[in-house]
Amino acid sequence: MMNTPNFKSKQFLVKHIQDTLAFYAPNVDDPNGGFYQNFKDDGQVYDKETRHLVSSSRFVFNYARAYLQFDQQKDLERVKSGIDFIRSKHLNPKTGGYYWLLNVQHKQSTVLDDHNHCYGLAFVLLAYSWAYRAGVSEAAEYIQDTWQLMEQHFWDAEAGLYKDEANGDFSVVSTYRGQNANMHSCEALIAAYKATQDSKFLDRAYLLADNMINRQAKLADGKIWEHYTLEWQIDWDYNLDDPKNLFRPWGFQPGHHTEWAKLLLMINQYRPTSWLVEQAIFLFDTATAVAWDETHGGFYYGFAPDLTICDDDKYFWVQAETFACAALLADATGDEKYWQWYNKTWQYAWQHMVDHEYGAWFRILSRDNQKLEDSKSPIGKTDYHTMGACYDVLSVL
Repeated sequence: MMNTPNFKSKQFLVKHIQDTLAFYAPNVDDPNGGFYQNFKDDGQVYDKETRHLVSSSRFVFNYARAYLQFDQQKDLERVKSGIDFIRSKHLNPKTGGYYWLLNVQHKQSTVLDDHNHCYGLAFVLLAYSWAYRAGVSEAAEYIQDTWQLMEQHFWDAEAGLYKDEANGDFSVVSTYRGQNANMHSCEALIAAYKATQDSKFLDRAYLLADNMINRQAKLADGKIWEHYTLEWQIDWDYNLDDPKNLFRPWGFQPGHHTEWAKLLLMINQYRPTSWLVEQAIFLFDTATAVAWDETHGGFYYGFAPDLTICDDDKYFWVQAETFACAALLADATGDEKYWQWYNKTWQYAWQHMVDHEYGAWFRILSRDNQKLEDSKSPIGKTDYHTMGACYDVLSVL
């Protein structure tokens, strides 16, 4: 049995961030700019050409936070390289939108998918916000541009929430409505507020939280369903036949319940309001009661409306967001049970999710914690969730 570290130790969390960064360091940098985005378990790059807007943005977040924590010039250079890649390759100069998926060979890029996703723009806004905090002064303008872009094409003023997806020139907006784009927009808006102190960002983050938690979740007994119709009514059947869809799985997502709860507690730090803490408690307690695997440990990925488990795989980000939320809840409530959840979740992750040979976290395990693939970080995963969770906990220790 491996030694159990003190998961509440600042030294442990800082070292874990460093160890995770060290996994990516040898192979992450594309000499032509930006970052490689597909890594095997041992850190080798298995696809140098495919670039996803979400990964491009999350790597900027990773290195901006690393620079602020460790003051290494190399990390600042990576932030600048990442921002330049987003501006020169993902940004559509004709529309102001951002290409979702690219094929990059040397300095040439081909657009594989030009759709505009609010979820993607949320990460662009997050990247610009942290880049600005790291000292990239021109990112202040990019933050405002991204706000305006989301305002113009995705803001549904009547619903007080963001629409989800549009085609390349924004002429056709999908009728699909989802919570995930709004959750990550809320996260990005909190970051934009922290970076700029512009109150419109905090106002909007609060409004998203209020509408999603106090209105939309009430349609499902206080739990957060993922998918909605054009009129923001629950679409119970969306992706029913595709429960493992990477971005839009069917079912309730325990990880999104704890992630929303974390965001409510972050908003509460700037705008203390009783419902924010009360609903954070409800969302966390509901998710952990249903989704913790008493036999094999860890949190399942999805549960159905009847509270049966509909996806029993274990995903890395669910564990990370949950321990971060547990720490923030322990801090906000003083209730020791949340530190118990924190330690219990970390203990599981340390034993099964963290790769003690090569570093970083495995992406997905089976119910009984067997590896399902040998790709540690395909597009979408940059360990932004795991390192971000460690920073979140450091903020309350």
